[in-house]
Amino acid sequence: MPVVEQSVVISRPRAEVWDYLTNADNWPNWENSMVECRQTTDGPLGVGTQWRGVTRILGKRIDWTSEFTEVDAPKVSTAKSAGGPINFTLSTKCEEVEQGTLVVYRLDTESGLGGVFGRMADPLVAKVYGRSVQASLENLADLLDHQASQ
Repeated sequence: MPVVEQSVVISRPRAEVWDYLTNADNWPNWENSMVECRQTTDGPLGVGTQWRGVTRILGKRIDWTSEFTEVDAPKVSTAKSAGGPINFTLSTKCEEVEQGTLVVYRLDTESGLGGVFGRMADPLVAKVYGRSVQASLENLADLLDHQASQ
C-alpha cells in the first residue's frame, strides 16, 4: 500500500486550523491538486459525512467521493474512498506544538496512485504527489498566517 505523508507547522491555534481544514470548500484554496471539493451530506462534519471532489495528478482528472470514518475534533479526521478509480484513506491530524499546530497529512492508497496510470508508475506518482502535498501544506500555512494578519 503506497503512502504519502507530509507535515507542516502552522503558527495558528489548533481549533482555527481544524475549522479551516474541515470545511470542504476551503480545500481547493490551498491543496494544489484539488480542482473542486464539496460536502454532499447535511450537517456538521462527523462519521458518515461525505465529500465529493476532483483531483488532478500529473494532468489526469480523478473524480472521487469520500466518507469520514473518524472525526475527533480538533485532533484527527479520517476519510475513506466511497467512489472513484482509487481506493484511499486520507488522515489529517492537528497536534498542538509550541510554535502553533502541527498538521500531518497522510494518504494511503490500496492500489497505488499509479493505478490510474499503471502500476509501474506508482513510485514516480507517489514522489510527485508527495512534493505537491508538501507545497500544498506550505500554501495552507501561508494562507492561514496571512488571514490572521489582516
